[in-house]
Amino acid sequence: MSLSKSPLELYIIEAVKNKRKKLKKSQEDIAKVLGVTVGYIGQIESKKLKSMYSYNQLNELAKYFKCSPKDFMPEEPVEE
Repeated sequence: MSLSKSPLELYIIEAVKNKRKKLKKSQEDIAKVLGVTVGYIGQIESKKLKSMYSYNQLNELAKYFKCSPKDFMPEEPVEE
């Protein structure tokens, strides 16, 4: 059993990370919004660990970034 993330999960994480960096927000800022530790955000952003944002967390991030949760999703299906 692999601990790595799926291509779709990696796409979502990169979309959140890119938005975070564009708005000059740190992992700590995101952790505070979601009520989690900075370490947990680091686990999510790591390609090797299985941790992932929940739908509710993506919704909270969308509110924080003033965007749509759809902004974190691809327009087309992601190939495996």
